[in-house]
Amino acid sequence: MIPPSLPAELKAALEQLLQGTQRADAATRAERISLNYRGGGTSAPITSEADALAYAGARMPATYAAVIACLNALTAIRPDFAPATLLDVGAGPGTASWAAAQAFESLQGFTLLDANPALRNLALRLTEARRLSAIDYRLGDAGKALADAPEVTLVIASYLINELGDAARASFADALWRKTSDTLLVVEPGTPAGYQRILQLRDRLIAQGAHVIAPCPHENACPLAAPDWCHFVQRLPRSKLHLQLKSADVPFEDEKFSYVALTRVPLPQRPARVLTQPEQTKAAITAKLCTPAGKLKLAVAARRDKPAYARFRRLDWGDALEAQAD
Repeated sequence: MIPPSLPAELKAALEQLLQGTQRADAATRAERISLNYRGGGTSAPITSEADALAYAGARMPATYAAVIACLNALTAIRPDFAPATLLDVGAGPGTASWAAAQAFESLQGFTLLDANPALRNLALRLTEARRLSAIDYRLGDAGKALADAPEVTLVIASYLINELGDAARASFADALWRKTSDTLLVVEPGTPAGYQRILQLRDRLIAQGAHVIAPCPHENACPLAAPDWCHFVQRLPRSKLHLQLKSADVPFEDEKFSYVALTRVPLPQRPARVLTQPEQTKAAITAKLCTPAGKLKLAVAARRDKPAYARFRRLDWGDALEAQAD
């Protein structure tokens, strides 16, 4: 399992670039950009190097942690997956590319797409001392740039389709799938709206022959009903810099995200997935599962059943759980 913290060289590069900047100013810029995103905006307010650095320092850790959590789930199901090429769509400062490079030593080619010049320039500076220095970062609207992008083994679109209108998402999903020779990962904020966007893309691409790697252990309709929604959480430590840029005093952050990983390769039956943090009482531990049959199930391990209880004590939100009957 790849840890959720930023790689040491990326963290060091960010801190070096931020040396000499006024942290209060950077925190103000980061908060302004964050408010714009939460309001349904895009990266347009990031117009300068200072904006890009403030955004990256405040936001890269959580985005990286979420993508790493998804890649960990993917590789747990497909441990032999060894992609050679990556397409990072809506790449921003290159966060998903860094995560993929950590997860897959096999990666040799990195193509990044984004329309924001300030974020592109920052991404290139951050990768100067890493094997990602050979990246091909193409500047332009992600939807339009996809037409000329290469077909690759692994495509990642993280925190991007929320920036598209309803009418554009279907054609964008199709374009992502056309560029995917093996696996596509799409990550969105872990909100009801983010989950709905993931669900629509999932259903559309399953109809085109895609197989779900994770989080779903099936290709059936999602069994969850509103107001419930499928999302996960990744806890990550905050560095001193991260605390300053977030104007925070809690030494950790919980990033909620929704995602789907799809492949063109037929898969054997996948294990059930833990959909929420298991509940522990004095008598038992109860885990809410999504099963391979596409159903919801409450699995219970009584304290008197010591092997099962010990096993369930190790379970976390988002974990796969083998040998659960439907």
